[in-house]
Amino acid sequence: MSRLSWPPRGAPGGLGGRAAPPGAGGSGGSPPRANTANTANTALLRVRGLVKVYRADGVAVEALRGADFELGIGEFVAIMGPSGSGKSTLLHVLGGLEPATSGEIWLRGQRVDGLSTASWAVLRRQHVGIVFQFFNLLSNMTVADNVELPALLAGATPRQARKRREELLTELGIADKAGAAPARLSGGEQQRVALARALANEPSLLLADEPTGNLDSSNTRDVLRLLRRAHAGGQAILLVTHDARVASLADRVINLFDGMVADDAKIVSLPRNANGVADILELRG
Repeated sequence: MSRLSWPPRGAPGGLGGRAAPPGAGGSGGSPPRANTANTANTALLRVRGLVKVYRADGVAVEALRGADFELGIGEFVAIMGPSGSGKSTLLHVLGGLEPATSGEIWLRGQRVDGLSTASWAVLRRQHVGIVFQFFNLLSNMTVADNVELPALLAGATPRQARKRREELLTELGIADKAGAAPARLSGGEQQRVALARALANEPSLLLADEPTGNLDSSNTRDVLRLLRRAHAGGQAILLVTHDARVASLADRVINLFDGMVADDAKIVSLPRNANGVADILELRG
């Protein structure tokens, strides 16, 4: 699949001109050096002091209060926490759908929190896939068009986009729905189409908000299988979930509480005969 350059040529508010923090993998306006290693030791995403404040009727509500964490290249991190802890807000800010009030976001060694709306759109086309909690499928397009469009916008040929769409829909068990309108699908089917759309352009980073929240156990297994394949293929995943089974697929689990990172736990695999427990959480810090 063909790719546009990084930083995007001619993108308003481009990524050049800012120095990267120590170890961020780039400096100034130079693009980061390619790194194909599937390793969590190299940061793909760095979040520093992230704050998001909403104002309604003169009242300020802090949805995020200084969140700090990193996501490595090819790493799978689950975000958990009670309702209202800022999980969905965090994904929206990291995907450029809402501006941060303050703080820093570094992606691929470049600072991106100050990008314009147009530059964020280019960035998402090339490097960030998003699975929304409420699907956000284009109602005037078929399922096939919804899934193929991101790949086409990222520079794929029609044949490449069609092949990618067929693979994803088959993997998710909805290949027979390719010609249907989203409104004719069940909630679970729409959720799977949304995941296929987010993965269609093979993004470096997948942001997923409750991707199994509307699925039964059988369809959940299909989605988890696809997420495992994406992770094994080197895609970094930041996934919001309330389901411990989904979180158990991750390399780490970050818990948010009142808009802050309450803890950051690494999932450590144990031998199957180790007290009958498959996985434990190793708390860090």
